[in-house]
Amino acid sequence: MSTGSEAETSLQLARWSVSSGSNVQSRGVVVLASGVHQWEGASGGNGPVDALFRAVDKALHGVLAGHPRLLSYDVHAVAEGPDAEGLVVVEVAPPSSAAGPRSSGRYVGEARGSNIIAASIEAYIEAINALLREAHWAGATEEAGNARRARTAATTRSNRAEIDKDDTTDISGWFEG
Repeated sequence: MSTGSEAETSLQLARWSVSSGSNVQSRGVVVLASGVHQWEGASGGNGPVDALFRAVDKALHGVLAGHPRLLSYDVHAVAEGPDAEGLVVVEVAPPSSAAGPRSSGRYVGEARGSNIIAASIEAYIEAINALLREAHWAGATEEAGNARRARTAATTRSNRAEIDKDDTTDISGWFEG
């Protein structure tokens, strides 16, 4: 059971989309949220699950300072028939770039559903949330969200166009044929 503060700091899968087919690279797009912060990522991959996992990795690169290492990915049918559910179990380790206490551990996520792709991405997010619940990862989403917000505000300010009040260039001839 999650507490209110745990729910506010855990990652939520806001939405996802994937396209896949024969003779094309799969493309995945995700939007993740934690509290008031939001991250987006898009990536290609070798199939829809790989594309979505890579999109999550891109979205969370600033939170995790790298991407989690996928240790195992298992899908098991839990019933028979066309509406059968599958159980997806994902195990991850911290990014190889992590140092100190953040560099070790194994984290498992599980999800069940009739849509294996949806269950896969949900299990991956659950495994990452298990990693982020460790005391040494406390505040990672908040820190990354605030840093991103500061970078975005600075970029917005620096990219604003300003009117040069001293410029008296006559452009009326530009519109004549």
